Amino acid sequence: MSGKWLWMTAADLGRGIGAGKINAMELTEAYLDAIDSHPEAARIYSRSTPRRARAMAIAAADRAKSGHRIGPLDGVPISWKDLFDAAEAPCEAGSALLKGRVPDTDAEVLHTATAQGLVCLGKTHMSELAFSGLGLNPVTATPPNVNDPSAVPGGSSSGAAASVAFGLAAAGIGSDTGGSVRIPAAWNDLVGLKTTEGRLSLQGTVPLCETFDTVGPLARSVEDCALLLAAMEGGKPADLEGASLQGARLLALETVALDDLRDEPATGYDGATDRLARAGARIDTLRLPELSEAMGLSALLFTAEAYGIWRDTIEAAPEKMFPRILERFRSGADFKAADYVAGWRRLREIRRIWADRTAGYDAVIMPTCPILPPDAQRLLEDDAYYVTENLLTLRNTRIGNLMGLCGLSLPTGQPSCGISLLAAPMAEERLLRLGAAAERALG
Repeated sequence: MSGKWLWMTAADLGRGIGAGKINAMELTEAYLDAIDSHPEAARIYSRSTPRRARAMAIAAADRAKSGHRIGPLDGVPISWKDLFDAAEAPCEAGSALLKGRVPDTDAEVLHTATAQGLVCLGKTHMSELAFSGLGLNPVTATPPNVNDPSAVPGGSSSGAAASVAFGLAAAGIGSDTGGSVRIPAAWNDLVGLKTTEGRLSLQGTVPLCETFDTVGPLARSVEDCALLLAAMEGGKPADLEGASLQGARLLALETVALDDLRDEPATGYDGATDRLARAGARIDTLRLPELSEAMGLSALLFTAEAYGIWRDTIEAAPEKMFPRILERFRSGADFKAADYVAGWRRLREIRRIWADRTAGYDAVIMPTCPILPPDAQRLLEDDAYYVTENLLTLRNTRIGNLMGLCGLSLPTGQPSCGISLLAAPMAEERLLRLGAAAERALG
């Protein structure tokens, strides 16, 4: 039976614990055993935390036995991306620059989730300092892709996705600055939730771009994402009961999002939109010329802030970095402060235009990524291939970050191809309810 547990949703595991059919300690041991025995575990987990996991599981099992469970995920084991501080465990954010960094306290979201009974299995590998959507990291490790052993898994929450896709965690917690939850979710056939900036605390989280950084879960279902969001903020989960697409109004984004769309993602997206329409959704199209201008601001806004945060650390030991990530950080030094301020002023104007044009619709939809996961070895050997694939990987997901939205990526049934739903800031509950209905329609 324990082998079956590894492939269940976090919500179903929680229900099993609540019903007395699953013992939280036995469940945690099943995951720890799977991590110990899995041939790819060292590429997925930067480190497991068995002592902490067992202590948390024992407490959860005692609560279940006494009828005092804290919440629906009390006793469910999950993984954490290695940029969330966990007391007395190294937190190095996929970079040799932070080697040996051991925090004294938990990140606030980890602390809150622990208070809700979630079991921390350990920390997962990630792109270096979270500054790539590919998931390629020759400095520490490149986790595997569940659909193609030669391909990258997507990043920067690469190990978070792999931990779930390979049955080594019930869910994973990642971060999303330009698509770092949604890309690995899409490329590993998972559900990924990008929360709105400020919805979840970043205290105790290694930053990339603090004005864009967000925390979000990668899981097997929309319900799992809803429960994990609630657990990380100590709130009430979204009500998904009776969710339907009947009467839902969706906007299919045509500007930027469909450019250079490759065959498999196009097939997945077209099939998904057809199923959403047949389930009752009305789908109109949206062209927004100003969005192209916003995309042009990406390099200025993302890299200038990232280099401003990391410049002193990087320049003290640049030889420790993967050269392509180092180059991306250093490109932020080329921008003037006046241009950065002007860029943000213009982006806020474009956000208002977006809000006006999308008002009255439940969500904007688009392919999560225009390409399939690239070949890992070729990325290391072919500079032109790396540049092309890297630019395309985060292009669509970055739209949600630039517009300040919450977003959800769902599997389409086409391997490594997702469809994204974007909704207004702080509208996660409505987005998750819509996502639950869409999930059923997509099968």
